[in-house]
Amino acid sequence: MANCKSSYSDPTAQIASSSASSGCAGVCMMSSSWRDEQHPSFINFISSFLRENSFRLNFVLIAPDFIFNCGGLSISFVFITNWDCNNIEPVFSRVKKLKEQFAHLYVVVTLPTREQNDSFVRSYFKYGMELGKPTFVPVQDREMGFEKIVKIAHSRGACKRQDAVSKLKAERRRSVESMDIFLKVVTSIPLIDNHDANALNQAIGSIEAIAKASKEHILENTDLSAEKAEMIFRFFRDPKLYLSAKIN
Repeated sequence: MANCKSSYSDPTAQIASSSASSGCAGVCMMSSSWRDEQHPSFINFISSFLRENSFRLNFVLIAPDFIFNCGGLSISFVFITNWDCNNIEPVFSRVKKLKEQFAHLYVVVTLPTREQNDSFVRSYFKYGMELGKPTFVPVQDREMGFEKIVKIAHSRGACKRQDAVSKLKAERRRSVESMDIFLKVVTSIPLIDNHDANALNQAIGSIEAIAKASKEHILENTDLSAEKAEMIFRFFRDPKLYLSAKIN
């Protein structure tokens, strides 16, 4: 998917193009009660913005205002579109409660005036908020606020996907290294080559399982000859053989 289409310039959290192949960047769940408090034109803007950026929108009963599922990660948002300088306590009480329930929580606050911005700063420290717990994102208007929400959600999801890919690569590398060691050990047995070692790995399993296998079991489950099966059986039981083996 292309970068989030936006009228605002934001160098952070660009949406990666690699999501295009999936056809869907993720799922956005919007609180139906939050929706009912907003002007219909803003809900239309949100719907269009999500559609343009390949997000699916669902209206549900949830405690936060939004929950995004991206890349196997759920990110929750409180979106305050009207900062009331005379009614602040309920906002911070709600945020404190939600941060205990949702691991990845952000609070986006629309502060178009200097008065509202000053009120927010004073209140933030008055109600004992910790920096980053959760992260507050002040914005100048609602549209910019929602664009920030989508970019945060997508960037967190992209990081999660990248982390998963990195783990898979690491597991694959360990698997290759493990198989390399297996081949070196098994092919140190006289008469046994790489083909035989792969056959033993697929039919019998680990080096420990091969060491415990009888000659008959090896013959029944692989295409190895009787001579090679006998050698394997003897190898793990005769110190003269396994102590003299050379592993390349």
